[in-house]
This record gives sequence, structure tokens and C-alpha cells, in this order.
Amino acid sequence: MASPTSMQVPFENHPEDILSGLGEGSSAVFRHHFKQWYLPDQPSIDLIVVALADAKFSGALKILVSSTYSEADLDQLNETITNDVLNCLASRWRAPLVDLSRALKLEPVFIAKPWGQEIWYSGMEARGMSLVSDGQHGVPLAWLIGLMPKSLIGEVAEGDESMSPNLLKILDPLPEPVHGDLYFELHEEKREVYVVTSIDQQAWPGGVGGIRYGFSTQMRERYPDDEAFRSNYLAAVSNYRKIRGQIDGLIDEMRLRDGIDANAPVSAEQAKLWQRELPGEIRDIEASLRAAMDAFTAIKPLSHGDVVKVPLLMPHALQHGVRTVEFQTPVYERKILSFAQKVLTQASWDTAEAVELMSIGTEAESDIELLEDGPKVKREQIVCFDDFHVQRVTITARTDYILESIGSYSLVMVIQGLPTTNGQEIAPEEAVFVPASCGDIKLRNMSLEPCVVLISRPGKEIRQVLSV
Repeated sequence: MASPTSMQVPFENHPEDILSGLGEGSSAVFRHHFKQWYLPDQPSIDLIVVALADAKFSGALKILVSSTYSEADLDQLNETITNDVLNCLASRWRAPLVDLSRALKLEPVFIAKPWGQEIWYSGMEARGMSLVSDGQHGVPLAWLIGLMPKSLIGEVAEGDESMSPNLLKILDPLPEPVHGDLYFELHEEKREVYVVTSIDQQAWPGGVGGIRYGFSTQMRERYPDDEAFRSNYLAAVSNYRKIRGQIDGLIDEMRLRDGIDANAPVSAEQAKLWQRELPGEIRDIEASLRAAMDAFTAIKPLSHGDVVKVPLLMPHALQHGVRTVEFQTPVYERKILSFAQKVLTQASWDTAEAVELMSIGTEAESDIELLEDGPKVKREQIVCFDDFHVQRVTITARTDYILESIGSYSLVMVIQGLPTTNGQEIAPEEAVFVPASCGDIKLRNMSLEPCVVLISRPGKEIRQVLSV
């Protein structure tokens, strides 16, 4: 921990001005009252920052950030800052030495869910913090962005929500029917796009899974108008909600008996054990009312490589055993219409309000736009929202692809293959954050097989579409 003598290391209120102004061979050491804008009430912590504009690498900015340090460290900080000093401190603080001239490898955080887990690569909130890693140690991506928002994100207002990058994550539902089905929910602000990376073969022997997506055309035709459809759907959900509440209450008693917190996620095996303890009549009623409720909705089939664009107000629920990469607007908001398990993060559903808001029309298919189809590189635009767009890039064997700088950050996720950038390999389901100030980066595919990457950037891209 810092000692009283730590006052010899000054506080700086505008760290980006200090760090971005370093010339080749110059260094900076300071502390900063860091406001954690991504947490409730935005509490502050003290960070110590050591930086060097490395003369050996054309002034490449290397940064070391920590929230703890010792008196012995202060003596070393009074010395000339060199690469050796930085490496020594990095080892002592168990923190990565971050080079902002390179793509930054992301270390994900795993978030347990009643239906499985989410794996966050760029998350920054109370539930989990993704890290920038050197393979041994990590530092929160949020700390780096907060210290240098313009250099990492692009032109943003300090403390603004736009300091948060798009949330890149994997949805990893359990392969169990019902237990692995996600919430049926909609969003008013959050836009999402899914790319299917695998289908559990035991859950879906034919290799085709699904997502509950919108509503059944046949069911809609049974009612004279949309108001009648909404009313009858709400009634079906309300009927199911009653039996769901009864079951959740009984299982809460079993949780208490077994010493498990009422809102802790549990395995599918444990959930099934509790389910089998329920009276058979209650289980039969639950299954019948769930089927009646779900009959109003539609299932969209999904195979490996499929893309699902989720527009605002579209109710949706990824189904069990369908693993996807997701890019989404970095806001946490949703309205739950229904869920076939207990919701652990809120006391009740939002069905009545959601039914008033929800889209019940058939969403037009989101065509993938072909941007480039050369002998070495194929680029497809899989989605273009107002606030971000995502491309899928296929790089043939022994080929380089240049990701050009556009003055804002990029998120790159590898789906297939083993490309490298700046000499570091990126394996499937690994991701890097490319700082806005990084410049062009080269993705090199040295293997004999094509590699596939997903690239997300903020805003709409202005481009020429080759074909549709």
C-alpha cells in the first residue's frame, strides 16, 4: 500500500494531456484520482501511472497502471524511467506493461447466468470488468480508457457513456432444453447482432438450433387485430407467470434448505433435481401453460455462421445449445416478457409494459452486404446500426489484411484460424482492442487455411457495396 511519503509522486487531474504530450525518450510518473464512471455512484480510486515514450520504438507509448504500490517503489520511481525499470515494476505490481501502439489482447470475464454464462471481452460494470492482458497479468480496460479516452476510444466527452466501447461477448447457453433458453426480452436502446459459432450436436442432432424471435404469423391471423393479439398474448403470459411464481417459491424453500442463496445461479443438474421434487401436477400445469404461451411466438432456425440482427423492440430469446458471438450497444436495459426459470437479477417481469411496446410484425431479413470479394480477402458487412457496424473478414492462407485506422477504436474477434498482429497470435474466441491512436494494424494469416475475424467499429461506415 502507499505510504505517507507517496506525496512526492504528484497528482495530475488531466492525465491524457500529460501522456499524449510525451516526446521520444521522455517519461512521466504521477497519481490520479480516477472516477469510475462505469460503476454506480462513480466512486474514485487512486491510480499510479508510469509512462515512457520509448525512443527505441519511435516514441511508442508504454504505460504501467496500478492501484497499489509500496514505499520501495517510490525510490525506484525517482530514478530515470527506462524499459528495465518499467519491466521491474510491472513484475512487482503484477500488472501488464501496455503498449498503446499495438492491438491490446483482451482477457474476458465470465458472468454466470441461470441459463449458462456470458463471456465479456469489453465489459465494464459492477458485475464484471474485462482486462487488457500480457498473458500473465491484467489491468482493467476501463482504467486505460478513463486515463486516455481520446487515444483509446476517439473523440469523446470525459465521463460520457460514449467512453464505453461496444460490448463484445459470447453467449454460452446450457445444452439443456428450457434450462438453457434465454430470457424472452426486448430492448428500447440496446442494439444487438449475433453470429452463431457452434451448435451443440446433442441438443440439436441435425445441426440446426434456433432463437425465439418475434411472433407466429399463424397465431396473429387467429385474431381480428393487433390489439386482440397483444391482449391474448398478455393473458397467456400472465397465466404462466402465476404457476412460475408458485414454483419459484417452492424452489426458494429448497434453496434455503440446501444452503444456497435465493438468487445464486445453479447448474442445470441442480435445477433439475429441485424440479423433480415438485408435485407432478404442478409440473404438468407449468409445461401446459408454457406451451400455450410459447405458441404465440416464432422460432427462427439457426446454423453455424448465421447472423441475427436484433432491432429495437423485437422480442427474442436465444435457445439452448446455440453458442454465439454478440456485439451490442454498451447499455444495460431490457424488458423481460417471460422466462421459464426464476429471474435472478430482478424481482418481477416487465410483461405488461413490454407487450405495449413490442414489435409484432415480421422483421425483414437482414441481408449481408458484400463489400470486397478478392482472391485474398473477402469482407462482408453483417450489420450497420446507427451507433456501430460489424464486418466479417475472411483472410485466405498466407495473406495479410490491413485494418486501416479511422480515428476511433476497433474490436477484433477471431472466429476461425490463428492470425497474428504485431507478432502476437490471436486464437479462436480471443479478441483484441485496437486503440484509436494505434494507426493501421496488420492481421497476418500464416496458416494454410483461411481465417475469419469479426471487426466492430463505432458509427456507420461509409462504403461502396459491391453486391447484395
